[in-house]
Amino acid sequence: MIFGKHINRYYLKYAPILLLGAFALILVDYFQLIIPKLYGMLIDGLDKGEVLYKGVLTPFDLDFLLDKICLPIVGIVLVMVLGRFLWRVCFFGSAIRVETDIRIRMFDHCKDLSRDYYQVNKVGNLMSLFTNDLDTIQECFGDGMLMFFDALFLGLLGFYNMWRMDPSLTLLTLIPLGLILLIGTLMGKAMMKQWEVRQQAFSNLSDFAQESFSGYAVIKAFVKELKQLLSFRTLNVDNEKANVKYTKISNLMHVLIVLLVETVICVILGYGGYLVHESKFTAGRLVEYIGYFSSVVWPVMAVSMLIEKSARGKASMKRVAELLEAEITVRDAEGTKALDAVKGDIEFKNLTFRYPDGEFDALQDVSFKINAGESVGIVGKTGSGKTTLVDLILRTYNVPDGTLFVDGRDVNELTIRSVRDGCAYVPQDNFLFSDTITNNINFAFDDVDDAAIENSAVLANVHDNIAEFKDKYGTILGERGVTVSGGQKQRISIARALMKNAAILILDDSVSAVDTDTEKVILENLKSSREGKTTILIAHRISTIENMDKIIFIEDGRVIAVGTHEELVASCPEYAKMVELQRLEDAVK
Repeated sequence: MIFGKHINRYYLKYAPILLLGAFALILVDYFQLIIPKLYGMLIDGLDKGEVLYKGVLTPFDLDFLLDKICLPIVGIVLVMVLGRFLWRVCFFGSAIRVETDIRIRMFDHCKDLSRDYYQVNKVGNLMSLFTNDLDTIQECFGDGMLMFFDALFLGLLGFYNMWRMDPSLTLLTLIPLGLILLIGTLMGKAMMKQWEVRQQAFSNLSDFAQESFSGYAVIKAFVKELKQLLSFRTLNVDNEKANVKYTKISNLMHVLIVLLVETVICVILGYGGYLVHESKFTAGRLVEYIGYFSSVVWPVMAVSMLIEKSARGKASMKRVAELLEAEITVRDAEGTKALDAVKGDIEFKNLTFRYPDGEFDALQDVSFKINAGESVGIVGKTGSGKTTLVDLILRTYNVPDGTLFVDGRDVNELTIRSVRDGCAYVPQDNFLFSDTITNNINFAFDDVDDAAIENSAVLANVHDNIAEFKDKYGTILGERGVTVSGGQKQRISIARALMKNAAILILDDSVSAVDTDTEKVILENLKSSREGKTTILIAHRISTIENMDKIIFIEDGRVIAVGTHEELVASCPEYAKMVELQRLEDAVK
């Protein structure tokens, strides 16, 4: 069995069905222990021609064989079949429900975790938690319940019957059985540690495979297939070694247990044979005693297996618990209120920001204001802090109190959901889901409005491209949108944001993969469709944002200047220099 604060609740939640399974198991165990007695009667009847039945010597004939031995065995078999079916449904069915519920809890927690968590924990490792580790937990829960109750009841009933038949012989059998428990306990600890190593090796392998599949285009472009193969082989060998070492420990424990069990059988045959020779035991009673011991062997084996499974389960539960207990660093503070009817005013006041794992400030003393309905361009060198600015507006990270305001209210006093509901976002990587184009564009909504979807695609200047696809808007995009070009991916992402029609639209370098003519069409469509709404466009090309109502020029995490294109050219030497350099680059082209 496996215990911990994240799994104990299920023993109470499924207590009725688990108790029903335990009852069915006890019933099976009880009837199972009748069979050795019937075998003993059969041996004595064949040997002596009479049987001691209910304290009376009874002739052993065909009627006795059929009525007192064969028919009861048939009835016992039927009870055992039905009982085993019932406890399997109860125990293993509950284990599957536990696995399903924990998986839902894990995914629910994952959706609330902040971006910094995913910057540290790789996708392959997380997927191994949802697959390998949950499978182990499910197995430990179901098999653990079976082994616990079987070892407890079948073992106790079997030992009781053995003790009742001969206490001295039973005491002799307890010595090797005690050694079995000791071996299982000691080796179980070693197995738990090695299981953690095994799971981590599998996670590393999954991480590498996931990254290789996602970056296959880069691997092929640089002709590094052999390098990746050799790296994969190294990780695969590490995974193999971890598995082999765990298997060695596990098999060694099983071999020692089997050796000790066979030792007990030798003791029973030797001492029991002596008792038969001295007429203190009949041959039938010795067979009956061996039958009871055979029933006890499984519970003893179950205890050792339970130790092994518990070791594996604890290691996997520890890994899952780390995910479930991971801190949600970006969350609503107490007393926050929803922001209704977002207008689009945004103001930074002396904001200084450093990433949770950062060594220096990404933004320093940033102050500027965006009025509702303005179209604003943010420009600066790579790494200057442009994306960081919009990430803070979306509350991807925490910001100091009194430094960022939306519609005149401190964002820390507003619910994160309401702030994000008022925004539409086109990220730099233009992430698309492996789904239809319709569902990608309509991602913000549950109901499908084909006319609105098509209109958004027209505004993003991607409708004509979609119309050329065989299945048009029903086209299934490959993973992360790999079946469309970079420019098409950008424009579908823009269409998805426009479909939301939010008060604040944020485009993070979202027209970099399209030509200047397409860019011009998109910008004109944005201007006409976004009138009265706030639009923030991050760009590297000055031509992309020069007609915006306001331009924010940022350098090394500081806002250097804010104004129109003409104002910045006249008042900001750094901006003017950038304009001139880009003009010269365009002239060279």
